[in-house]
Amino acid sequence: MANSSSRRSFLQAIGLGAATLGVSGAARAEQKKTKIQGFEETPITPGVSKGWTPVSDRKIRVGIVGYGVCRFGAAFSFQDHPNVEVVAVSDLVPKQCAGLAKVCRCEKTYPSLEELVKDDSIEAVFVATDAPSHARHCIDVLRHGKHVACAVPAVFGSLEDANKLFEAVKTSGLKYMMFETSYYHADVHAMRQIYNADGFGPLVYSEGEYYHYMEKPIPSYRNWRVGLPPQWYPTHSNAYYVGVTGGSFTEVCGMGMPSRVDHLRPENNRYKNPFGTEISLFRTSEGGMSRMAVSWDTPGDHGEKGRIRGQQGSYYGKYQGLMKQLPNTSRPPLPPGVQPGGHGGSHGQLMNEFVTAILEDRKPLVDIAQALNMTVAGIVTHQSALKDGETMKVPQYKL
Repeated sequence: MANSSSRRSFLQAIGLGAATLGVSGAARAEQKKTKIQGFEETPITPGVSKGWTPVSDRKIRVGIVGYGVCRFGAAFSFQDHPNVEVVAVSDLVPKQCAGLAKVCRCEKTYPSLEELVKDDSIEAVFVATDAPSHARHCIDVLRHGKHVACAVPAVFGSLEDANKLFEAVKTSGLKYMMFETSYYHADVHAMRQIYNADGFGPLVYSEGEYYHYMEKPIPSYRNWRVGLPPQWYPTHSNAYYVGVTGGSFTEVCGMGMPSRVDHLRPENNRYKNPFGTEISLFRTSEGGMSRMAVSWDTPGDHGEKGRIRGQQGSYYGKYQGLMKQLPNTSRPPLPPGVQPGGHGGSHGQLMNEFVTAILEDRKPLVDIAQALNMTVAGIVTHQSALKDGETMKVPQYKL
């Protein structure tokens, strides 16, 4: 910061963050209207800001797009970050747009993303629109000279869109981050810290699972979730390798099981998808093996989970291995007023990482290469499953 007085002023300003918790509670109340696995109410965490220090006194001017059934536009608490000013919001449905503006304490609204990105006062945009539009919308944001963060997945079933998005990010010189929630689950964060300190060595085996029972699909814009191929939504599980190592999957044998659920029968969905569960059997960029599962039609235990095993140690709920002194595996402190949020307390962490990457002019944790390496691996898995498990190469993305 420029001087100590500006630092004091900034710290005084963020002290107001506690007063915003009531508004954040409104966002949580909105999410509770629709029961969605992963959006369970997260208790307010005392002391979550202990040790946080600002890296700048600058405010990033953010636009937010999307406030559908998941209420994602407000769920990551951009509106509560002391380094953020939400200057404009948008949703195609006027009532939802007004609701997003209220929760984000923002007066300016636009009827569409295409209109919002023309606003020269906006520096960064959070894209929380329908999954089939993610790639197109992010490319549009980048072309208008703005940083972009996006809900998962990065692209929707299209290798061509993946290549277009990768080139758009590379040529723009701007920040791109996908908000993959598993990255900041307590276990994945701990695994990543230990891996980076060489506590595992090369991973021999990893596995991730994402179980989300959808006997009836969640209502969505243009019903995009009806019959969704499980491995077109693979990042919650694939993060249990890519999010730990920063590596990728190089080839896959994909297997699927026909579903008993009506909308997951090929005659009943636009994707001609017959599978309710799909399993990836991967070769990894380290030469190891990985099994990743996504399932829509298995009731009971749900959520994201995984484990890893390396040549020097393993993580099955806790670390066991050769490393005697573990690194700090606690998740970073959050700014005052920002709570961890849903999906295992990952929402606030993802938003803060994106904001901090812009302020520090560095690469975000879940950059375009990692986003696509997770997403595209699932697309190829589905192709393989449709070919009865034929082994297929997975395209690689590297910055």
